Amino acid sequence: MAWDSNQPGITWDAMALTTSPNHPMASDNRISLDITAAQKTAIVDAVAALKAALNGIIINLTKEERQTLPKIADKTLAFDEKCQAYMTARPELVPGFIDMAEMAKDRALVADLLPCLREVAPLCEGLEDTISLAYTDIYVADLAFHASVKQASKRGVPGTDTIYDDLRARFPGRPKATPDPTPVP
Repeated sequence: MAWDSNQPGITWDAMALTTSPNHPMASDNRISLDITAAQKTAIVDAVAALKAALNGIIINLTKEERQTLPKIADKTLAFDEKCQAYMTARPELVPGFIDMAEMAKDRALVADLLPCLREVAPLCEGLEDTISLAYTDIYVADLAFHASVKQASKRGVPGTDTIYDDLRARFPGRPKATPDPTPVP
């Protein structure tokens, strides 16, 4: 690589090197993965096996149900553990409408399923993050295309007005400020 001279009007007389000749996307391309057919089949089969194993065990709630249910989390876990210990030690204080056998089943269910959730949750998070990165790359490219079409439309490139009008519906812009009808004194 060399410049012809260091004077004004210099020209480059060597090939320009690219850092990533196999990556046509912008330098902010965050992910570049291919999934083989065998990998996809293995994932689909594993998910199907997991669904079959959980059939009749898991329950799906509505968003509203999730929001209204009282929950045990880190802050209330110690409270629950104390209640469990006291209920066992002082059964005469347990209200008659509480079914201790059902509570024991619920505790066993949590003990059995919580480790499974802890194993699956990072996988779900990883899937969501991977898809988010791919969508980010796609959207960044879409925005670059939109900007290119917008400039082409402004410069009168034939056929770009229709594309730009179709794409700009996604970016309606801010409404024009309407002047205040009240005169300023």
